[in-house]
Formats: sequence, C-alpha cells, structure tokens
Amino acid sequence: MQGFWRGPGAGTESIEEHPKTFDDAGGKSLIVDPPDGKVPYQPWAAAQRKENREQYIDPNVPCFLSGVPRTMYVPTQIQILQSPGYVVLILERAHAYRIVPTDGRSHIGDTIHLWQGSSRGRWEGDTLVVDATNQNAKAWLDQAANFYTNAVHMVERFTLIDQDTIHYEVTIEDPNVYTRSWMMAFPVRRLNQPGYELMEEACHEGERDTPLLIDLGRQIYPGVHGREPRKIE
Repeated sequence: MQGFWRGPGAGTESIEEHPKTFDDAGGKSLIVDPPDGKVPYQPWAAAQRKENREQYIDPNVPCFLSGVPRTMYVPTQIQILQSPGYVVLILERAHAYRIVPTDGRSHIGDTIHLWQGSSRGRWEGDTLVVDATNQNAKAWLDQAANFYTNAVHMVERFTLIDQDTIHYEVTIEDPNVYTRSWMMAFPVRRLNQPGYELMEEACHEGERDTPLLIDLGRQIYPGVHGREPRKIE
C-alpha cells in the first residue's frame, strides 16, 4: 500500500448524496449501510445536526484536524508508509498524520481523547483492519455538520484490490447519537504521476480563506452566525 493516494474529495462537503453547487461538484452518498444512504440519527441528534449546520463553523475551516474517517476523504493527497509494526498516513493538508501501530499494543487510556483518536491495526490476510477509538468529537464528518461523540468506535478496513485501488470501508458505532451502527465504503485511488511528492499545504489560524468560507456559509444558510463549533460530549 505504500505510495500516494487520494480519496473522494466530494465527501468532505457531505457524506450523504448532495447536488452540485457553485463550490462543489456534488456526489453520491458514501454510506452503503443503511441502504438509503442516510446517517441513522436519533431524533435529538438529527436536531443537533441541523443546529450545527445553521449556527456553527465547520472545524476544518479554522484548520483543526479532520479526525477519523474524514482523513480519508478530505480533499488532499495521502502518503502511506509501511514499516515493521507500523502503518503511517501522512496528509498534504495541514501537516496532519496518523500513526497506526500493528504490533498488538493496547489503546491509550479511555480518559484521553485526541483529534485523530487512538488507532490500532492488525492484518487479516491482505486487509489492514484498524480499530479507532478515543476521538475528542470536535471534528465533523463533513461540512454538512454530521457528527459523533467521544464515545464513537470505528473499525476501518483497507484492502488493496488492485495495484492502484484501495477499497476502504469504515463501520461507525456511537450509541449516544445513532440508532444503529452504519458503514461507509469507497475507493481510494493511487496517484501515479512520475516523481510525485507531497507539497506543503499549510493551514493556519487566521488564514485568508477563513472569512471567505464564513461569508459563503452565511449566503447558503441565511441566519448563520459563524460561531465556533460546539463541543458535544
């Protein structure tokens, strides 16, 4: 799996099916279960998602990390490195990375919560299975304000189905938010440009895109106040 890759960037706009807009090409739902392609929210959580979208700023705008699984479809390039006992994912955007030990070690303590969480991997044949816990729940799944809490548990599966394609799937479970576990699945494509390398795509507080993105959000969702993301415990 070593090399450079890119996931379906349209998922960062919304993981559910969404139409083309002036700043997005649109896309089909990344959700394969439930079959309707919708996040199976509890009633209170559906209302919270609506409030998030109308009243708060996507944490990606002020350059916070994307969390799991958004790391795999945020519109940027991903480098995968492998060494004995580790798989490492390095993102071009915002100096982000994930280190996935595959040596059988346990997760960090359950009182510690991080933007990218705690990832522990194992191999099932040619499939890398990653157990992801300990997320701080400050990241959103997309710009449409889909969210989870810090009780979320995710299981990712990376399967190299041919030389240039990883089949990625993630099962997401959070009894605080959803009525059932649910799954996303999509291809991650290899970048085969000769001599390709990651460039610096710096993202920092106060960058020039931030006011523009906030203004665009106010145009799309009248009444948006542009407040900081609300923390959901």
